[in-house]
Amino acid sequence: MRQGATDGWATRFGLIMAMAGNAVGLGNFLRFPGKAAPYGGAFMIPYFIVLLLIGIPLMWMEWTIGRHGGGYGHGTTPGMFHRMWGNRVSKYLGIFGVLLPAMVGVYYIYIESWSLGYAWQTMTGAYWGKTSNEEMNGVFVSFLGMDGGPFSFSPQAYFFFLVTLGLNVLVFSRGIAGGIEIVAKYCMPVLLVLGVVLAVRVFTLPPVEGRTVSDGLAQVWRVDDWSVLLKPDIWLTAAGQIFFTLSVGLGMVHTYASYLREREDVTLSGLASAGTNELVEVVIGGSIAIPAAVIFFGVAQTQEIAKSGTFFIGFYALPVIFQQMPAGQFFGTLWFILLFLAGLTSSMAMFTPLLVFLEDELRFTRRQGVTLISVAVFLLTQPVVLFMHHGIVDELDYWMGEVGLVLFVAIESVVFSWVFGMDKGWREMHLGAELRLPRFFYYIMKYVTPTASVVIFLWWCSGSLWDKLLMKGALPGDRPYLWLARGMILAVAAFLVWGIHHAWKTHPKFFEEAGKDGEGGE
Repeated sequence: MRQGATDGWATRFGLIMAMAGNAVGLGNFLRFPGKAAPYGGAFMIPYFIVLLLIGIPLMWMEWTIGRHGGGYGHGTTPGMFHRMWGNRVSKYLGIFGVLLPAMVGVYYIYIESWSLGYAWQTMTGAYWGKTSNEEMNGVFVSFLGMDGGPFSFSPQAYFFFLVTLGLNVLVFSRGIAGGIEIVAKYCMPVLLVLGVVLAVRVFTLPPVEGRTVSDGLAQVWRVDDWSVLLKPDIWLTAAGQIFFTLSVGLGMVHTYASYLREREDVTLSGLASAGTNELVEVVIGGSIAIPAAVIFFGVAQTQEIAKSGTFFIGFYALPVIFQQMPAGQFFGTLWFILLFLAGLTSSMAMFTPLLVFLEDELRFTRRQGVTLISVAVFLLTQPVVLFMHHGIVDELDYWMGEVGLVLFVAIESVVFSWVFGMDKGWREMHLGAELRLPRFFYYIMKYVTPTASVVIFLWWCSGSLWDKLLMKGALPGDRPYLWLARGMILAVAAFLVWGIHHAWKTHPKFFEEAGKDGEGGE
Protein backbone atom coordinates (compact mmCIF):
# COMPACT_ATOMS: atom_id res chain seq x y z
CA MET A 1 0.00 0.00 0.00
CA ARG A 2 1.18 3.54 -0.68
CA GLN A 3 3.44 4.89 2.02
CA GLY A 4 1.56 7.35 4.17
CA ALA A 5 -1.77 6.67 2.49
CA THR A 6 -4.64 6.98 4.92
CA ASP A 7 -7.17 5.59 2.46
CA GLY A 8 -7.46 2.12 0.99
CA TRP A 9 -9.69 -0.82 0.13
CA ALA A 10 -11.77 -2.11 3.03
CA THR A 11 -12.66 -5.48 1.46
CA ARG A 12 -11.52 -7.74 -1.37
CA PHE A 13 -15.06 -7.77 -2.76
CA GLY A 14 -15.14 -3.98 -2.79
CA LEU A 15 -11.83 -3.87 -4.64
CA ILE A 16 -12.99 -6.29 -7.35
CA MET A 17 -16.35 -4.52 -7.72
CA ALA A 18 -14.63 -1.14 -8.01
CA MET A 19 -12.12 -2.45 -10.56
CA ALA A 20 -14.94 -4.10 -12.52
CA GLY A 21 -17.06 -0.94 -12.21
CA ASN A 22 -14.13 1.08 -13.51
CA ALA A 23 -14.21 -1.12 -16.64
CA VAL A 24 -17.99 -1.55 -16.91
CA GLY A 25 -19.45 1.57 -18.43
CA LEU A 26 -21.31 3.01 -21.39
CA GLY A 27 -18.89 1.15 -23.65
CA ASN A 28 -20.41 -2.18 -22.60
CA PHE A 29 -23.98 -1.28 -23.52
CA LEU A 30 -23.59 1.40 -26.22
CA ARG A 31 -20.14 1.14 -27.79
CA PHE A 32 -19.96 -2.67 -27.96
CA PRO A 33 -23.25 -3.13 -29.87
CA GLY A 34 -22.34 -0.26 -32.18
CA LYS A 35 -18.94 -1.78 -33.01
CA ALA A 36 -20.09 -5.42 -33.25
CA ALA A 37 -23.31 -5.05 -35.26
CA PRO A 38 -21.78 -3.96 -38.61
CA TYR A 39 -19.49 -7.02 -38.74
CA GLY A 40 -21.85 -9.66 -37.33
CA GLY A 41 -20.41 -12.67 -35.54
CA ALA A 42 -17.04 -12.25 -37.28
CA PHE A 43 -16.30 -9.39 -34.87
CA MET A 44 -16.11 -11.77 -31.91
CA ILE A 45 -13.10 -13.65 -33.36
CA PRO A 46 -10.61 -10.76 -33.27
CA TYR A 47 -12.35 -9.53 -30.12
CA PHE A 48 -11.48 -12.66 -28.15
CA ILE A 49 -8.01 -13.00 -29.71
CA VAL A 50 -7.13 -9.44 -28.68
CA LEU A 51 -8.68 -10.03 -25.25
CA LEU A 52 -6.50 -13.09 -24.63
CA LEU A 53 -3.22 -11.85 -26.12
CA ILE A 54 -3.33 -8.17 -25.19
CA GLY A 55 -6.30 -7.19 -23.01
CA ILE A 56 -5.97 -9.56 -20.05
CA PRO A 57 -2.12 -9.46 -20.04
CA LEU A 58 -2.35 -5.65 -19.97
CA MET A 59 -4.77 -5.85 -17.08
CA TRP A 60 -2.24 -7.93 -15.10
CA MET A 61 0.55 -5.53 -16.06
CA GLU A 62 -1.41 -2.53 -14.84
CA TRP A 63 -2.34 -4.15 -11.53
CA THR A 64 1.33 -5.04 -11.03
CA ILE A 65 2.62 -1.59 -12.03
CA GLY A 66 0.12 0.04 -9.69
CA ARG A 67 0.93 -2.13 -6.68
CA HIS A 68 4.69 -1.82 -7.34
CA GLY A 69 4.54 1.98 -7.63
CA GLY A 70 2.29 2.20 -4.60
CA GLY A 71 5.03 0.57 -2.56
CA TYR A 72 7.15 3.64 -3.25
CA GLY A 73 4.35 6.06 -2.38
CA HIS A 74 3.24 6.79 -5.95
CA GLY A 75 -0.44 6.59 -6.82
CA THR A 76 -0.17 7.63 -10.47
CA THR A 77 1.82 6.56 -13.51
CA PRO A 78 4.42 9.38 -13.63
CA GLY A 79 5.93 8.18 -10.37
CA MET A 80 5.27 4.52 -11.15
CA PHE A 81 7.13 4.70 -14.47
CA HIS A 82 10.00 6.48 -12.71
CA ARG A 83 10.35 3.46 -10.41
CA MET A 84 10.48 1.06 -13.34
CA TRP A 85 12.79 3.07 -15.59
CA GLY A 86 15.53 5.33 -14.22
CA ASN A 87 15.34 7.83 -17.05
CA ARG A 88 13.89 11.28 -16.59
CA VAL A 89 11.70 10.85 -19.69
CA SER A 90 9.80 8.04 -17.93
CA LYS A 91 7.95 10.49 -15.66
CA TYR A 92 6.71 12.46 -18.63
CA LEU A 93 5.58 9.35 -20.49
CA GLY A 94 3.50 8.64 -17.40
CA ILE A 95 1.53 11.85 -18.01
CA PHE A 96 -0.88 9.88 -20.19
CA GLY A 97 -2.10 7.91 -17.17
CA VAL A 98 -3.40 11.15 -15.62
CA LEU A 99 -4.26 13.19 -18.73
CA LEU A 100 -6.30 10.56 -20.58
CA PRO A 101 -8.84 9.66 -17.85
CA ALA A 102 -9.31 13.30 -16.87
CA MET A 103 -9.96 14.49 -20.42
CA VAL A 104 -12.18 11.51 -21.27
CA GLY A 105 -14.09 12.26 -18.07
CA VAL A 106 -14.77 15.83 -19.23
CA TYR A 107 -17.09 14.64 -22.01
CA TYR A 108 -17.99 11.23 -20.55
CA ILE A 109 -19.85 12.84 -17.64
CA TYR A 110 -22.01 14.82 -20.05
CA ILE A 111 -22.86 11.70 -22.07
CA GLU A 112 -23.55 9.83 -18.83
CA SER A 113 -26.03 12.54 -17.83
CA TRP A 114 -28.04 11.85 -20.99
CA SER A 115 -28.93 8.45 -19.56
CA LEU A 116 -30.31 10.04 -16.43
CA GLY A 117 -32.30 12.52 -18.52
CA TYR A 118 -33.67 9.79 -20.76
CA ALA A 119 -34.62 7.67 -17.74
CA TRP A 120 -36.78 10.60 -16.60
CA GLN A 121 -38.21 11.16 -20.08
CA THR A 122 -39.04 7.46 -20.43
CA MET A 123 -40.61 7.23 -16.98
CA THR A 124 -42.80 10.26 -17.72
CA GLY A 125 -43.54 9.17 -21.30
CA ALA A 126 -42.22 12.48 -22.68
CA TYR A 127 -41.33 11.03 -26.08
CA TRP A 128 -44.11 8.45 -26.27
CA GLY A 129 -45.70 8.45 -29.68
CA LYS A 130 -42.40 9.10 -31.49
CA THR A 131 -42.14 5.75 -33.24
CA SER A 132 -39.45 6.17 -35.88
CA ASN A 133 -35.72 6.74 -35.87
CA GLU A 134 -36.25 10.11 -37.54
CA GLU A 135 -38.66 11.24 -34.81
CA MET A 136 -36.31 9.96 -32.08
CA ASN A 137 -33.52 11.90 -33.73
CA GLY A 138 -35.66 14.99 -33.27
CA VAL A 139 -36.20 14.10 -29.60
CA PHE A 140 -32.45 13.65 -29.10
CA VAL A 141 -31.55 16.91 -30.87
CA SER A 142 -34.18 18.80 -28.90
CA PHE A 143 -33.07 17.28 -25.59
CA LEU A 144 -29.50 18.51 -26.18
CA GLY A 145 -30.63 21.86 -27.58
CA MET A 146 -28.97 21.30 -30.97
CA ASP A 147 -32.00 22.37 -32.99
CA GLY A 148 -30.65 25.71 -34.18
CA GLY A 149 -28.76 28.69 -32.84
CA PRO A 150 -25.07 29.31 -32.09
CA PHE A 151 -25.09 27.16 -28.93
CA SER A 152 -26.26 23.64 -28.20
CA PHE A 153 -27.99 24.26 -24.90
CA SER A 154 -31.06 22.86 -23.18
CA PRO A 155 -32.03 23.72 -19.57
CA GLN A 156 -33.29 20.17 -19.06
CA ALA A 157 -30.09 18.49 -20.29
CA TYR A 158 -27.99 21.00 -18.34
CA PHE A 159 -29.88 20.20 -15.14
CA PHE A 160 -29.15 16.49 -15.48
CA PHE A 161 -25.51 17.30 -16.26
CA LEU A 162 -25.22 19.28 -13.02
CA VAL A 163 -26.80 16.44 -11.05
CA THR A 164 -24.42 13.92 -12.62
CA LEU A 165 -21.37 16.10 -12.02
CA GLY A 166 -22.42 16.63 -8.41
CA LEU A 167 -22.80 12.89 -7.81
CA ASN A 168 -19.37 12.19 -9.29
CA VAL A 169 -17.71 14.90 -7.18
CA LEU A 170 -19.46 13.63 -4.06
CA VAL A 171 -18.25 10.06 -4.64
CA PHE A 172 -14.61 10.65 -5.53
CA SER A 173 -14.24 13.37 -2.88
CA ARG A 174 -14.97 10.76 -0.21
CA GLY A 175 -11.99 8.70 -1.26
CA ILE A 176 -11.55 4.99 -1.92
CA ALA A 177 -13.14 3.22 1.05
CA GLY A 178 -15.65 5.95 1.92
CA GLY A 179 -16.82 6.74 -1.59
CA ILE A 180 -15.78 4.66 -4.60
CA GLU A 181 -15.83 1.28 -2.84
CA ILE A 182 -19.22 1.84 -1.22
CA VAL A 183 -20.84 2.95 -4.48
CA ALA A 184 -19.26 0.09 -6.45
CA LYS A 185 -20.34 -2.53 -3.88
CA TYR A 186 -23.97 -1.54 -4.34
CA CYS A 187 -24.10 -0.25 -7.92
CA MET A 188 -22.41 -3.25 -9.55
CA PRO A 189 -24.80 -5.89 -8.15
CA VAL A 190 -27.79 -3.67 -8.99
CA LEU A 191 -26.38 -3.15 -12.49
CA LEU A 192 -25.99 -6.91 -12.96
CA VAL A 193 -29.57 -7.56 -11.81
CA LEU A 194 -30.99 -4.87 -14.11
CA GLY A 195 -28.97 -6.28 -16.99
CA VAL A 196 -30.27 -9.79 -16.41
CA VAL A 197 -33.88 -8.54 -16.12
CA LEU A 198 -33.59 -6.68 -19.44
CA ALA A 199 -31.88 -9.63 -21.15
CA VAL A 200 -34.65 -11.98 -19.98
CA ARG A 201 -37.24 -9.54 -21.30
CA VAL A 202 -35.55 -9.48 -24.71
CA PHE A 203 -35.38 -13.30 -24.74
CA THR A 204 -39.16 -13.47 -24.14
CA LEU A 205 -40.10 -11.02 -26.91
CA PRO A 206 -42.53 -12.53 -29.42
CA PRO A 207 -41.52 -12.82 -33.09
CA VAL A 208 -41.92 -9.73 -35.26
CA GLU A 209 -42.54 -10.44 -38.95
CA GLY A 210 -40.98 -13.87 -38.46
CA ARG A 211 -37.83 -12.54 -36.75
CA THR A 212 -37.04 -14.07 -33.34
CA VAL A 213 -34.47 -13.52 -30.60
CA SER A 214 -32.41 -16.32 -32.19
CA ASP A 215 -31.94 -14.13 -35.26
CA GLY A 216 -30.71 -11.34 -33.02
CA LEU A 217 -28.24 -13.56 -31.15
CA ALA A 218 -27.00 -14.93 -34.47
CA GLN A 219 -25.99 -11.39 -35.42
CA VAL A 220 -23.61 -11.46 -32.43
CA TRP A 221 -22.32 -15.03 -32.72
CA ARG A 222 -22.78 -16.42 -36.24
CA VAL A 223 -20.07 -15.79 -38.84
CA ASP A 224 -21.60 -15.31 -42.27
CA ASP A 225 -18.60 -13.79 -44.02
CA TRP A 226 -15.14 -15.05 -43.03
CA SER A 227 -13.42 -12.79 -45.56
CA VAL A 228 -14.10 -9.75 -43.37
CA LEU A 229 -11.33 -11.03 -41.07
CA LEU A 230 -8.80 -10.09 -43.76
CA LYS A 231 -9.71 -6.40 -43.39
CA PRO A 232 -7.58 -4.39 -40.94
CA ASP A 233 -10.57 -2.32 -39.80
CA ILE A 234 -12.20 -5.17 -37.88
CA TRP A 235 -8.96 -5.90 -35.97
CA LEU A 236 -8.39 -2.25 -35.10
CA THR A 237 -12.01 -1.87 -34.04
CA ALA A 238 -11.82 -4.99 -31.86
CA ALA A 239 -8.56 -3.82 -30.27
CA GLY A 240 -9.98 -0.38 -29.58
CA GLN A 241 -13.07 -1.90 -27.99
CA ILE A 242 -11.00 -4.21 -25.75
CA PHE A 243 -8.82 -1.33 -24.55
CA PHE A 244 -11.84 0.88 -23.95
CA THR A 245 -14.01 -1.72 -22.25
CA LEU A 246 -11.29 -3.00 -19.89
CA SER A 247 -10.17 0.58 -19.17
CA VAL A 248 -6.56 -0.43 -19.84
CA GLY A 249 -4.31 2.37 -21.02
CA LEU A 250 -6.27 4.97 -19.05
CA GLY A 251 -4.40 5.07 -15.73
CA MET A 252 -7.32 4.30 -13.42
CA VAL A 253 -6.35 0.66 -12.80
CA HIS A 254 -2.85 1.77 -11.78
CA THR A 255 -4.22 4.22 -9.21
CA TYR A 256 -6.68 1.72 -7.74
CA ALA A 257 -3.95 -0.94 -7.48
CA SER A 258 -1.56 1.48 -5.74
CA TYR A 259 -3.65 1.02 -2.58
CA LEU A 260 -2.81 -2.70 -2.43
CA ARG A 261 -0.27 -4.01 0.05
CA GLU A 262 2.95 -5.52 -1.28
CA ARG A 263 1.81 -9.13 -1.16
CA GLU A 264 -1.87 -8.66 -1.93
CA ASP A 265 -2.96 -10.78 -4.90
CA VAL A 266 -3.14 -9.16 -8.35
CA THR A 267 -3.42 -12.17 -10.69
CA LEU A 268 -6.72 -13.64 -9.48
CA SER A 269 -8.20 -10.24 -8.62
CA GLY A 270 -7.26 -8.85 -12.02
CA LEU A 271 -8.77 -11.83 -13.80
CA ALA A 272 -11.94 -11.58 -11.69
CA SER A 273 -12.46 -7.90 -12.53
CA ALA A 274 -11.79 -8.52 -16.26
CA GLY A 275 -14.13 -11.52 -16.20
CA THR A 276 -16.90 -9.48 -14.59
CA ASN A 277 -16.55 -6.84 -17.28
CA GLU A 278 -16.71 -9.43 -20.06
CA LEU A 279 -19.77 -11.04 -18.46
CA VAL A 280 -21.53 -7.67 -18.51
CA GLU A 281 -20.42 -6.75 -22.02
CA VAL A 282 -20.61 -9.99 -24.00
CA VAL A 283 -23.24 -12.01 -22.16
CA ILE A 284 -25.56 -9.28 -20.88
CA GLY A 285 -24.77 -6.34 -23.18
CA GLY A 286 -24.72 -8.61 -26.22
CA SER A 287 -28.15 -9.96 -25.29
CA ILE A 288 -30.06 -6.68 -25.13
CA ALA A 289 -29.46 -4.00 -27.76
CA ILE A 290 -28.53 -6.00 -30.87
CA PRO A 291 -31.09 -8.85 -30.46
CA ALA A 292 -33.89 -6.38 -29.70
CA ALA A 293 -32.99 -4.20 -32.68
CA VAL A 294 -32.82 -7.20 -35.03
CA ILE A 295 -36.22 -8.46 -33.89
CA PHE A 296 -37.94 -5.15 -34.58
CA PHE A 297 -35.87 -3.73 -37.47
CA GLY A 298 -34.14 -6.69 -39.12
CA VAL A 299 -30.41 -7.30 -39.67
CA ALA A 300 -29.85 -4.83 -42.51
CA GLN A 301 -31.50 -1.87 -40.78
CA THR A 302 -29.79 -2.72 -37.46
CA GLN A 303 -26.41 -2.58 -39.19
CA GLU A 304 -27.28 0.76 -40.76
CA ILE A 305 -28.41 2.14 -37.39
CA ALA A 306 -25.15 0.97 -35.77
CA LYS A 307 -23.05 2.57 -38.53
CA SER A 308 -24.81 5.89 -37.99
CA GLY A 309 -23.12 6.41 -34.62
CA THR A 310 -22.26 4.96 -31.24
CA PHE A 311 -25.42 6.23 -29.56
CA PHE A 312 -27.97 5.39 -32.22
CA ILE A 313 -28.96 1.95 -30.95
CA GLY A 314 -29.17 3.03 -27.33
CA PHE A 315 -30.82 6.44 -27.67
CA TYR A 316 -32.67 6.15 -30.99
CA ALA A 317 -33.60 2.56 -31.76
CA LEU A 318 -34.33 1.12 -28.31
CA PRO A 319 -36.74 3.94 -27.29
CA VAL A 320 -38.75 3.07 -30.41
CA ILE A 321 -38.67 -0.61 -29.45
CA PHE A 322 -39.74 0.04 -25.85
CA GLN A 323 -42.86 1.78 -27.15
CA GLN A 324 -43.83 -1.38 -29.03
CA MET A 325 -43.39 -3.93 -26.23
CA PRO A 326 -45.66 -4.66 -23.25
CA ALA A 327 -44.58 -2.73 -20.13
CA GLY A 328 -42.14 -0.89 -22.39
CA GLN A 329 -42.15 2.25 -20.27
CA PHE A 330 -41.01 0.25 -17.25
CA PHE A 331 -38.29 -1.65 -19.11
CA GLY A 332 -37.18 1.47 -20.95
CA THR A 333 -36.70 3.28 -17.65
CA LEU A 334 -34.67 0.32 -16.38
CA TRP A 335 -32.51 0.45 -19.52
CA PHE A 336 -31.53 4.08 -19.01
CA ILE A 337 -30.99 3.59 -15.27
CA LEU A 338 -28.70 0.69 -16.23
CA LEU A 339 -26.76 3.00 -18.57
CA PHE A 340 -26.48 5.65 -15.88
CA LEU A 341 -25.18 3.25 -13.23
CA ALA A 342 -22.71 1.79 -15.73
CA GLY A 343 -21.50 5.30 -16.54
CA LEU A 344 -21.25 6.32 -12.89
CA THR A 345 -19.09 3.33 -11.91
CA SER A 346 -16.61 4.39 -14.61
CA SER A 347 -16.72 8.18 -14.41
CA MET A 348 -16.18 8.28 -10.65
CA ALA A 349 -12.76 6.70 -11.31
CA MET A 350 -11.71 9.01 -14.13
CA PHE A 351 -10.67 11.97 -11.98
CA THR A 352 -9.17 9.86 -9.20
CA PRO A 353 -5.67 9.68 -10.82
CA LEU A 354 -5.59 13.48 -11.10
CA LEU A 355 -6.76 13.88 -7.50
CA VAL A 356 -4.15 11.40 -6.26
CA PHE A 357 -1.44 13.15 -8.33
CA LEU A 358 -2.33 16.47 -6.72
CA GLU A 359 -2.26 14.90 -3.24
CA ASP A 360 0.83 12.72 -3.57
CA GLU A 361 3.13 14.69 -5.82
CA LEU A 362 1.99 18.31 -5.40
CA ARG A 363 1.00 18.00 -1.72
CA PHE A 364 -2.53 19.30 -2.11
CA THR A 365 -4.98 18.53 0.64
CA ARG A 366 -8.01 16.43 -0.29
CA ARG A 367 -10.25 19.50 -0.11
CA GLN A 368 -7.92 21.59 -2.27
CA GLY A 369 -7.62 18.83 -4.86
CA VAL A 370 -11.37 18.19 -5.04
CA THR A 371 -12.10 21.92 -5.33
CA LEU A 372 -9.56 22.44 -8.12
CA ILE A 373 -10.78 19.42 -10.10
CA SER A 374 -14.46 20.28 -9.64
CA VAL A 375 -13.97 23.84 -10.89
CA ALA A 376 -11.71 22.74 -13.76
CA VAL A 377 -14.07 19.97 -14.91
CA PHE A 378 -17.06 22.31 -14.76
CA LEU A 379 -15.28 24.93 -16.87
CA LEU A 380 -13.85 22.42 -19.37
CA THR A 381 -17.26 20.82 -19.83
CA GLN A 382 -18.91 24.09 -20.86
CA PRO A 383 -17.47 23.98 -24.42
CA VAL A 384 -18.57 20.33 -24.63
CA VAL A 385 -22.14 21.32 -23.73
CA LEU A 386 -22.35 24.54 -25.73
CA PHE A 387 -20.51 23.49 -28.90
CA MET A 388 -21.43 19.84 -29.18
CA HIS A 389 -22.97 20.42 -32.61
CA HIS A 390 -19.55 21.54 -33.88
CA GLY A 391 -17.91 18.15 -33.23
CA ILE A 392 -15.98 19.02 -30.08
CA VAL A 393 -16.86 15.72 -28.38
CA ASP A 394 -15.73 13.70 -31.40
CA GLU A 395 -12.44 15.62 -31.46
CA LEU A 396 -11.75 15.00 -27.77
CA ASP A 397 -12.72 11.36 -28.10
CA TYR A 398 -10.47 10.81 -31.11
CA TRP A 399 -7.32 12.18 -29.49
CA MET A 400 -7.95 10.96 -25.95
CA GLY A 401 -10.25 7.93 -26.26
CA GLU A 402 -8.60 6.48 -29.38
CA VAL A 403 -5.11 7.71 -30.35
CA GLY A 404 -3.94 8.52 -26.82
CA LEU A 405 -5.35 5.29 -25.45
CA VAL A 406 -3.63 3.08 -28.03
CA LEU A 407 -0.37 5.03 -27.66
CA PHE A 408 -0.30 4.64 -23.87
CA VAL A 409 -1.04 0.91 -24.16
CA ALA A 410 2.02 0.58 -26.41
CA ILE A 411 4.18 2.66 -24.05
CA GLU A 412 3.31 0.84 -20.85
CA SER A 413 3.58 -2.65 -22.35
CA VAL A 414 7.08 -1.84 -23.69
CA VAL A 415 8.18 -0.23 -20.40
CA PHE A 416 6.92 -3.17 -18.33
CA SER A 417 8.11 -6.07 -20.50
CA TRP A 418 11.31 -4.73 -22.09
CA VAL A 419 12.57 -1.89 -19.87
CA PHE A 420 11.58 -2.97 -16.37
CA GLY A 421 12.11 -6.52 -17.59
CA MET A 422 9.75 -9.46 -17.83
CA ASP A 423 11.71 -11.53 -15.32
CA LYS A 424 11.37 -8.84 -12.69
CA GLY A 425 7.79 -8.13 -13.72
CA TRP A 426 6.82 -11.80 -13.53
CA ARG A 427 8.25 -12.07 -9.98
CA GLU A 428 6.51 -8.87 -8.92
CA MET A 429 3.23 -10.06 -10.41
CA HIS A 430 3.31 -13.30 -8.44
CA LEU A 431 4.07 -11.81 -5.01
CA GLY A 432 1.26 -13.20 -2.85
CA ALA A 433 -0.51 -14.52 -5.95
CA GLU A 434 -3.49 -16.80 -5.35
CA LEU A 435 -3.41 -17.79 -9.03
CA ARG A 436 -0.13 -18.92 -10.58
CA LEU A 437 -0.31 -17.99 -14.24
CA PRO A 438 0.62 -20.62 -16.85
CA ARG A 439 4.16 -20.06 -18.09
CA PHE A 440 3.03 -19.37 -21.65
CA PHE A 441 1.65 -16.03 -20.43
CA TYR A 442 5.23 -15.04 -19.59
CA TYR A 443 6.13 -15.30 -23.27
CA ILE A 444 2.88 -13.67 -24.38
CA MET A 445 3.54 -10.70 -22.11
CA LYS A 446 7.22 -10.50 -23.08
CA TYR A 447 6.87 -10.76 -26.84
CA VAL A 448 3.28 -10.79 -28.11
CA THR A 449 1.60 -8.06 -26.02
CA PRO A 450 4.19 -5.27 -26.48
CA THR A 451 4.86 -6.12 -30.13
CA ALA A 452 1.16 -6.28 -30.96
CA SER A 453 0.49 -3.05 -29.05
CA VAL A 454 3.16 -1.16 -31.00
CA VAL A 455 1.97 -2.64 -34.31
CA ILE A 456 -1.64 -1.67 -33.54
CA PHE A 457 -0.59 1.90 -32.75
CA LEU A 458 1.44 2.22 -35.96
CA TRP A 459 -1.41 0.59 -37.90
CA TRP A 460 -3.84 3.03 -36.32
CA CYS A 461 -1.61 5.98 -37.25
CA SER A 462 -1.38 4.83 -40.87
CA GLY A 463 -5.11 5.29 -41.23
CA SER A 464 -6.83 8.62 -40.66
CA LEU A 465 -4.32 10.20 -38.25
CA TRP A 466 -2.71 12.61 -40.72
CA ASP A 467 -6.01 13.69 -42.25
CA LYS A 468 -7.46 14.17 -38.77
CA LEU A 469 -4.46 16.23 -37.71
CA LEU A 470 -4.94 18.53 -40.69
CA MET A 471 -8.73 18.59 -40.19
CA LYS A 472 -9.37 17.38 -43.72
CA GLY A 473 -13.10 17.07 -44.33
CA ALA A 474 -13.98 19.30 -41.37
CA LEU A 475 -16.44 22.10 -42.06
CA PRO A 476 -14.80 25.55 -41.98
CA GLY A 477 -17.26 26.66 -39.30
CA ASP A 478 -16.30 23.73 -37.08
CA ARG A 479 -12.53 24.20 -37.21
CA PRO A 480 -12.26 26.88 -34.48
CA TYR A 481 -14.08 24.55 -32.10
CA LEU A 482 -11.85 21.62 -33.01
CA TRP A 483 -8.86 23.81 -32.20
CA LEU A 484 -10.56 24.68 -28.93
CA ALA A 485 -10.76 20.97 -28.08
CA ARG A 486 -7.07 20.56 -28.86
CA GLY A 487 -6.27 23.64 -26.80
CA MET A 488 -8.09 22.13 -23.81
CA ILE A 489 -6.00 18.97 -24.10
CA LEU A 490 -2.74 20.91 -24.42
CA ALA A 491 -3.60 23.15 -21.46
CA VAL A 492 -4.18 20.21 -19.11
CA ALA A 493 -1.08 18.43 -20.49
CA ALA A 494 1.02 21.57 -19.87
CA PHE A 495 -0.21 21.73 -16.27
CA LEU A 496 0.78 18.09 -15.73
CA VAL A 497 4.23 18.66 -17.28
CA TRP A 498 4.75 21.57 -14.90
CA GLY A 499 3.44 19.47 -12.01
CA ILE A 500 5.86 16.63 -12.71
CA HIS A 501 8.78 19.04 -13.09
CA HIS A 502 7.83 20.80 -9.85
CA ALA A 503 7.41 17.54 -7.93
CA TRP A 504 10.68 16.17 -9.29
CA LYS A 505 12.55 19.24 -8.05
CA THR A 506 10.83 19.67 -4.70
CA HIS A 507 9.36 16.35 -3.63
CA PRO A 508 11.69 13.65 -2.25
CA LYS A 509 9.52 10.81 -3.58
CA PHE A 510 10.76 11.54 -7.08
CA PHE A 511 14.49 11.41 -6.47
CA GLU A 512 15.16 9.40 -3.30
CA GLU A 513 17.62 6.63 -4.02
CA ALA A 514 16.24 3.80 -1.89
CA GLY A 515 12.85 2.24 -2.36
CA LYS A 516 11.07 -0.75 -0.90
CA ASP A 517 13.67 -3.21 -2.16
CA GLY A 518 16.70 -0.98 -2.52
CA GLU A 519 16.25 -0.18 -6.19
CA GLY A 520 17.64 3.18 -7.17
CA GLY A 521 15.93 6.10 -8.81
CA GLU A 522 17.69 8.47 -11.12
